[in-house]
Amino acid sequence: MTVYQRGSRGPDVTRIEVRLQELGFYPGPIDDAFGGGVERGVQQFQAKAGLSTTGIVDPVTWASLFQPAAPKAPSLAEKPLAYRCLALTAAFETEAGVPDCFCGLAGSFDGQGISLGVLQWNLGQGTLQPLLKRMDTEHTADMKAAFGDGYAAVHAMLAQDKAAQLAWAAGIQDDKHHVVEPWRSRFKALGRVDSFQQMQVDGANDRFQQGLKMCAAYGVWSERAAALMFDIVVQNGSIKDATKAQIQADFAALPATLSREDAEVARLRIVANRRAEAANPKFVEDVRSRKLAIADGKGKVHGMSIDLATYGIRLVPFG
Repeated sequence: MTVYQRGSRGPDVTRIEVRLQELGFYPGPIDDAFGGGVERGVQQFQAKAGLSTTGIVDPVTWASLFQPAAPKAPSLAEKPLAYRCLALTAAFETEAGVPDCFCGLAGSFDGQGISLGVLQWNLGQGTLQPLLKRMDTEHTADMKAAFGDGYAAVHAMLAQDKAAQLAWAAGIQDDKHHVVEPWRSRFKALGRVDSFQQMQVDGANDRFQQGLKMCAAYGVWSERAAALMFDIVVQNGSIKDATKAQIQADFAALPATLSREDAEVARLRIVANRRAEAANPKFVEDVRSRKLAIADGKGKVHGMSIDLATYGIRLVPFG
């Protein structure tokens, strides 16, 4: 049998791309070209299957890849609500869908070395190191698959002090603070790994719980409400008392004849509009479009059409 690797082309490469995409290991185009994205997908599959993470589809990998019992990635709607809410907010922050929304990457334009993920965990503030160290300890195979030949350098960097870590980060960026290849692709590959996405969900849990407390404070009950309040926490921080008083006054003026679902949407729209109006004047309409898209279940944000059904976020109780 032919061995397929970076640079290979043809119908069998298309089969590999389709199969990897079915299994959740490859989000890229189906174009019959074995590129870096396919190679990383193969490495991630090999790591999950307990094979050597070469990124090459040899006969053993081919047989494992196409066996009927190969694992199938769960759909987004089957993920926990905390994951779905983070994915939605990530889409707003990165203007990308799953899984690329988990791959936000920035260099040291702000002096923080490298920032990675939905909430831009970074080396400068010491928030990225714990996530990477936990990945290295608990999901070593995933780390090695994502970073490939660069794994040893990342592993060594994590053992150094912060000054050395920032110096290392500067060494993989250009003069405009862009992370250069192959490091950019390596960090992006890490963001596409299920285990690192779960690390991000865990890292955002305090904000998710804060959002649920805000749902209770405002008497809203739906998955949309949880998504809205979480997005407020991430983008805006909180709702101040003066704005809260306006929201509660608007709630009191709602007709008592509204159905439970219509009343929920009306309350979410009030929260969305009032929080937007309390934002910096430069960002009011940006905040409004983002928050109303959540309240209404769909909308357009930054020119991107958003449908919460895509994220499995519904007008049903989040409990």
